[in-house]
Amino acid sequence: MDDPQSVLDFWLDEVSPEFWYIADPELDLEIRERFGDLWEAALQGGLEHWVEGPAGALAYLIVCDQFSRNLWRGKARAFATDGQARAAARRALEHGWDMGAPEPERQFFYLPFEHSEYPDDQALSVHLFRERMPETGAENLLHAEAHQAIISKFGRFPFRNAALGRENTPEEQAFLDEGGYGAFVETLRTTPALRVVD
Repeated sequence: MDDPQSVLDFWLDEVSPEFWYIADPELDLEIRERFGDLWEAALQGGLEHWVEGPAGALAYLIVCDQFSRNLWRGKARAFATDGQARAAARRALEHGWDMGAPEPERQFFYLPFEHSEYPDDQALSVHLFRERMPETGAENLLHAEAHQAIISKFGRFPFRNAALGRENTPEEQAFLDEGGYGAFVETLRTTPALRVVD
């Protein structure tokens, strides 16, 4: 069984940040071969002991909130460990472990809230990116605000509907037909007045 450091070494050192959020079949395959069993262990509750300190918690979040999306891209299982990731992220915040991590890797403590379909989690995500990633978080904040706005509008992420077997509403289908998430982010980027203001 891999240890937390092997996860951190791979994701933070071996994988270039430009590949963290793109669909890359080769990276997905490598994660499946190297860490597929580890994710399954996390799903079954076998890695909870990792969430006892900053490094272990960060590695746990990467497994449950990032590797899950690489392993099960386009499938419902991609979101199967999201609840566990949110619980671990909340514990990390309670202990201040996030602030011990340098930017930009600190973002992985906050992404479980950005990936949530609960409005309160979305508000927390925007707050955390705005207040706790001042140096490198501008792009992260843009995406956090985009996620929050989509949840505010639809109550869920339309781009997950196919994977989760949910039927699109006419409004959601129009959103997807007009470019979906990527187009929405660009609209926010070029129209600052649409962005969230506290």
